[in-house]
Amino acid sequence: MIVASRMAFVTRAATLMVVVSAVAAAQQPAETPVARLVVEPAQVTIEAGKPAPIKLTAYAANGSVIANAAVRWQGGGRNVTVTETSITGRQAGNFELTAVAVGANGQQVTVVLPVMVKWPALARLEIVPAEGRLYTNTTLANRLRGWHADSSERGGINGNWRSSNAAVATVDRFGNVTGVRAGSATISAELDGVRATRTFTVAANPVSRLEITVKEDQFRTGDVVHLTATARSAAGATVADAPVTWTYTYVPDDSIAPNGVPGGAGIVQFGRFTGNYPGRYTLMASAGGASAQKTVQVAPREVRQRISVTSRGNINSTHTSDLWPWTGKDGRDYVLVGTWGGDGYAIVFDITDMNNIVKTDSVKVDARTINDVTVSPDGRYGVLSREGASNRINGVVILDLANPAHPKVSATFDQELTGGVHNMFATNDYLFAVSGGSKYVIIDVKDIYKPKYVSEYRHPNARIHDLWVHDGIAYSAQGGVGAVVVDVGNGKYGGSIEKPKLITTYQVNSGHEIFPYFQKSTGKVYLFLGDEEMSRRGRTWEGTQYSLAGPDGKPPKGGIAQSSGGYTHIIDFTDPLKPLPVGRYHLEDYGSHDIVIENDILYQAYYDGGVRIVDVSGELLGNIYDQNREIAVFKPYDPDGYTANAPFVMNAMPWKGKVIWTDFNSGLWAAKLEPRQRVVP
Repeated sequence: MIVASRMAFVTRAATLMVVVSAVAAAQQPAETPVARLVVEPAQVTIEAGKPAPIKLTAYAANGSVIANAAVRWQGGGRNVTVTETSITGRQAGNFELTAVAVGANGQQVTVVLPVMVKWPALARLEIVPAEGRLYTNTTLANRLRGWHADSSERGGINGNWRSSNAAVATVDRFGNVTGVRAGSATISAELDGVRATRTFTVAANPVSRLEITVKEDQFRTGDVVHLTATARSAAGATVADAPVTWTYTYVPDDSIAPNGVPGGAGIVQFGRFTGNYPGRYTLMASAGGASAQKTVQVAPREVRQRISVTSRGNINSTHTSDLWPWTGKDGRDYVLVGTWGGDGYAIVFDITDMNNIVKTDSVKVDARTINDVTVSPDGRYGVLSREGASNRINGVVILDLANPAHPKVSATFDQELTGGVHNMFATNDYLFAVSGGSKYVIIDVKDIYKPKYVSEYRHPNARIHDLWVHDGIAYSAQGGVGAVVVDVGNGKYGGSIEKPKLITTYQVNSGHEIFPYFQKSTGKVYLFLGDEEMSRRGRTWEGTQYSLAGPDGKPPKGGIAQSSGGYTHIIDFTDPLKPLPVGRYHLEDYGSHDIVIENDILYQAYYDGGVRIVDVSGELLGNIYDQNREIAVFKPYDPDGYTANAPFVMNAMPWKGKVIWTDFNSGLWAAKLEPRQRVVP
């Protein structure tokens, strides 16, 4: 049973949706088409880490100011973040941000803001060497770290490297230090007038031979091999501190290069190896003059299965958003489905027979969009998120599911939830609701007719988009930061449901979808973080520039297909204080959306790339798309869709041996994986 919602906002896409508030004598309603956008100042020069004020104003054709116009900022990624009143740079460089609003006839109205971000002055540098001792004919990689006066760290730096005695040790422009002969040498690195030094003592190399202790010699693509080699002296003693360098050569399999033309390669990183493509790989270890090698065979993964649609729950009169399946109190299976720009309708389908999906009821609430829907693990209550309510307060609507085929509203809740609720997470006793992208509010729902405010968590200088709660820890995806991990009742890190406490953050350019996966076979915790990029500006294929709203503020029926970009990052989060980026799931021409994993299978909504079912068993390293890990892919074309034949998968979940998903243009789909056929040579 899946126990959390994965819905995300289709229009934010590496963008920040802001509501432009302006004070003027004559203001227009929010539905008025925007004729012109003005940003002040017209260009910005800022210092990284220090917010600067900006003002964005939307004007109607008659010159009056439009209050609360929906405008979104595109560009900048995690390098530049924008709020309603300020802009903050995270990385030095020249950037272009574009504010986008809906004008007459659904056309986009834009204004470009050039942004120059400068670094503050460096205050301190430090040279951090790799583990091991520097012997003659061995190399140690060094990493340069730098901090500003406010103790913030400047990432990705490199300096001018020098050795005080090249006859003893040399250093290249990347900071790799190589021992030449026994003695001492001081290695220095200089950047922006700040200098760091470290003295290295080079010892005579005692290593006479290397022994590779990788026992296996047969793997599948994507399988991770831990690289171990023992360095020994001429007398056979172990030299434990000798730095060992790994590399490999590759001969492609006939299925990759039948004429012997080299194909793709593998990955050596973090003391591990994986082969992306089938073939023979010769792993080579060296330490000074000693070396050893071992050849291994990497076979195709062969996990593909045919996927067959079993039934549909067509929604063609509006866009479709999230879904949530559950087993009702009557023993039958149901799914709750939201609509995007659908005047506040949510739909209930009976999915007990996945070959015959039946609509049982609908629920209408005061909202333009129900972006997220969720159901408690015990099936006691459901929740609809609200955006675009007539009173502009929004909040959530709680449903009593005692009669699951025909839910009834038990309560609405909007305390601290102004600005629209975009995503939620439900446990049996508490509901976590995202408030306007600024924070999440924790609500006591033990009595679904009398919900109560408990607490909230707001992270500074961030825009929250998605969250998942597991074992008393809330994992959230927040633009401008990445992953934000908070103790909301686990207790190990000092937090509680009444007083959430930050555990750690992880910087990545994904502030959109998040899923923590606890892999039983390895004991690892993998954090999957999804990008969401609607703007493909600057890429080889820049996309369709699809607009989500017409002149009346509602999504126009028909039109052209929407496009997307971005991918899913994979972080080893077993130790949350020492996260390690190990992989990704990356298809260049499509963008990732909601993420669910069950029993080592990833169910990925990949927008115009369709629904994608992927093997994520075992340790993960590299781009899993390259490793034959895809089990099945389906793109839901529908000539009667809201936009015809325009697949755009929002959310996918496994359900009792089948898979169900919602498509933005065509509603609910159900499918099954056919048994894997035995390959006969």
